[in-house]
Amino acid sequence: MLLVVARGLLAHTFPILIAQLASVGMMVIDTAVLGHVSPLDLAAVAIGSGIHVSVVFALVGILQAVAPVVAHLHGAKRDGEVAGILQQGFWLALLLSVPGMLLLTHPEAVLGMADMDAAVAAKVRQYLAWLAWGLPAALCYRTFYAFCNALGKPRVLMGIGIFALGLHALLAWGLALQGWFGEPLGVVGCALSNILIGWLACLSGAAYLAWGPLGRRYRPFANWQWVRWTVWRELLRLGLPMGLSNLVEITSFTLISLFVASLGATVVAGHRIVANLSALTYMLPLSLAIATMAAVGQAVGGRDWRRAHATIKAGLVLAAGLSTLAGLGLWLTAGPLVAAYTDDPAVRAVALSLIAYVAIYQFFDALQTVAGHVLRAYRVTFLPMLVQTFCFWGVGLLGGAWLCYRWQPPFGVAGFWLAAVIGLSFAAALLLPLLYKAVRAIESSP
Repeated sequence: MLLVVARGLLAHTFPILIAQLASVGMMVIDTAVLGHVSPLDLAAVAIGSGIHVSVVFALVGILQAVAPVVAHLHGAKRDGEVAGILQQGFWLALLLSVPGMLLLTHPEAVLGMADMDAAVAAKVRQYLAWLAWGLPAALCYRTFYAFCNALGKPRVLMGIGIFALGLHALLAWGLALQGWFGEPLGVVGCALSNILIGWLACLSGAAYLAWGPLGRRYRPFANWQWVRWTVWRELLRLGLPMGLSNLVEITSFTLISLFVASLGATVVAGHRIVANLSALTYMLPLSLAIATMAAVGQAVGGRDWRRAHATIKAGLVLAAGLSTLAGLGLWLTAGPLVAAYTDDPAVRAVALSLIAYVAIYQFFDALQTVAGHVLRAYRVTFLPMLVQTFCFWGVGLLGGAWLCYRWQPPFGVAGFWLAAVIGLSFAAALLLPLLYKAVRAIESSP
């Protein structure tokens, strides 16, 4: 059974991985394009995109509660209730976009955490103010994304992602670097492209729900429901800890750009390149974790404990093994990868000095990612949030700041990456026993 489950996970994972890589590829393109504009623009997008991604992923984490709920209903053969959950997810996405847009258009509190060049800060504010207009589309699309994954239908996400990535590459190059509307727009050009792509992806998802196979089966736009507080209560009970977990995990890396801003634009730019590469390699265990969560959620909904156990084991083994290979590949190809991002030798030197940390932590990152998502499938989200807060903020960020500035001699930006390795190791060591105990407790209950 284990081999059959593993094959099914890989089949589900591949289109998710392509869709996830396409999503991260949007940031990679911004970095690559702006790396050829100026270190100032690259530093601005490093800080601005870090703030933007943190806001988006925190809100998306709340909306991801749609996935385990839908997976449970589908596994329990209660498909008639699925469309209502999606509709409530869309309502919640629209509500969450309001505070998200306010945060992006008024980032002074976050920017005040760092001492940065005034020119960089101005570009960051401009970049975020534009990106705010794409947030409602991004949140609605991610609700659709969670719905498709929970039902084991991710291929449409892969198609939309590939199309969006190709179009963004063209638009970002033309607007930010080539100056299609006069002079090159730099970070603003990348922001405008992101807005357009976000709304196109959202409309594409809506069209698929209206006329695609899932639309014909579940009719999500028929019998539209107003806000149902009982459903929202369940989504928020699961989703708020998931959203905080997402925020903690993503900011443990994105906030590094702010904390090292005083070290100069070159250091920030070099860190940004390595952060991009880290995000790319993370997509493999994350995609496996999403596929595992959906399969385990369906098994739990149908109370098929044997299949749930086989899926958990397959997910952990595949994620750990493949991520280790990805880390090795990253180490061996570091030189040409970094060279593709920037022509600046000083920025390259910073990036190359940090690559080893990303390669080392892949194994631990894979285990903690899959364990955290499987706990979500069992509807256990609060304790994992506490574990990740301690490991990522306590060990990763606070420990990284201490190593960066207070260790003698100071590690500099490398201190944050060393702390990340330690934090991810702790997360894996704590989440795996928690998963074992949670599974036993839930499956033994009536």
